[in-house]
Amino acid sequence: MRPLRTIAVLLTVPLVFALDAAEHRVSSIAELAGLGGRIRPGDTILLRNGRWTDQHLTLRAQGEPERPVMFRAETPGGVVLTGDSSVLIEGQHVVVHGLFLTNATTTGPGIKMMGTACRLTESAVVGGNHKFHLHLHGRSNRVDHCYFAAKTNDSPTVQIEVAGYPNYHRLDHNHFGPRPPLGRNGGETIRVGYSHQSMTNSRTRVEQNLFEQCDGEIEIISNKSCENTYRANTFLDCAGMLTLRHGNRCIVDGNFFLGHGKAGSGGVRVIGEGHVVINNYMDGIRQGGFWITAGIPDSPLNGYFQARHCLIAFNTVVDSRGPGLELNAGFGTSRRSLRPEDITLANNLFALAEGAPLSRGEPGTGFSWLGNLSARSEGLPQLTNSGVRVLDARLTRGRDGLWRPAPDSPVRGAAQGAFPDITTDIDGQKRSVPSDVGADQVSTSPVVNRPLKAADVGPGWMSRVYAKGAPGEP
Repeated sequence: MRPLRTIAVLLTVPLVFALDAAEHRVSSIAELAGLGGRIRPGDTILLRNGRWTDQHLTLRAQGEPERPVMFRAETPGGVVLTGDSSVLIEGQHVVVHGLFLTNATTTGPGIKMMGTACRLTESAVVGGNHKFHLHLHGRSNRVDHCYFAAKTNDSPTVQIEVAGYPNYHRLDHNHFGPRPPLGRNGGETIRVGYSHQSMTNSRTRVEQNLFEQCDGEIEIISNKSCENTYRANTFLDCAGMLTLRHGNRCIVDGNFFLGHGKAGSGGVRVIGEGHVVINNYMDGIRQGGFWITAGIPDSPLNGYFQARHCLIAFNTVVDSRGPGLELNAGFGTSRRSLRPEDITLANNLFALAEGAPLSRGEPGTGFSWLGNLSARSEGLPQLTNSGVRVLDARLTRGRDGLWRPAPDSPVRGAAQGAFPDITTDIDGQKRSVPSDVGADQVSTSPVVNRPLKAADVGPGWMSRVYAKGAPGEP
């Protein structure tokens, strides 16, 4: 059962006041279709509360940037779609608010979102037989403060299409709830693109989301396109890793990986070129911190491209039972004979569990090591001692439960090299020069990025629904 809310989440849907805006109230798809061409920019279509069974809603309109068309539930969460039901969102500047799909039997997408500059907010999809809980198309669409959980069949919970051009989607402040192990490939929580789309720039942002017990498979997020950003997310008790499976030039910045010793929990898999992995905090994971993956010569799009020209810097890995670094993960399997090349490992902090090696495997050519600190010497890479110092980092548990440098910690001001583009730490605080090693820059400035909890994300109405003990009965 989803944890109950302890605080209210403020709605972020803009209020639109227009002299010529109208409100239309509907109770069925027939009434919705009857509106025809009467919907104008700024209008609100109010969906009356109740169980909408075997209803395929098409929410289509043409709004304007300052006058979106809003389709909203009479009471957030009060429109419950069940049976053979689904939602299609199309048009421009359309906002959909407060819908709840629960245990629907349709085998297509639960929600298919198309169009341009549309928004899905304060909505939920739980259980059911959907191929995808959410199938995202179009350009510049936003999905925020939603809840997706309990998917048990094949295919990702959320699939994002990449159709040959940057789409600039944004997924933020969502709660991705429990997904049980699928037992095979195809259990991702989010997949951005496909193998055949992987060399296309998507520029999707996945930020400030909570992934909780997302155990479908090793790839919690499966990146399969270029130039995406994964920032300030929290991965809580998930049996998997954030995986840069295909595509190049992605950013993984300021994420929290909190495993609590759970089997299968891990950090980031790095495959492809030009990725930047910075300011991440990993605590209590089992699979290790970073898997830098070996590649296939002339790899097909669905194969393994060699990891090259990547930066892994200012990360903190504590209490990991796996290696902090896999230097050529998968080498010798699946025709992978190319070790990673030109990888910069800088100013990372490793305080691993007893017996866990700092690294495993052999690096390829062009590895650059500088400013890294390790609490243990096991698995110290040969000929890199000048770039990895072994010492007690003197970390203490902060009030937020994270391991942070003590006032006399040797990580303070110990960073090496020039990284002018890395200006903040995992807390969102400004980095001074010289910077501290690891994800945390000691600072008295306000913390703006912290591990997320259920009360910080998802629909504000979920606690009311689940408090009644019968999900789907608002």
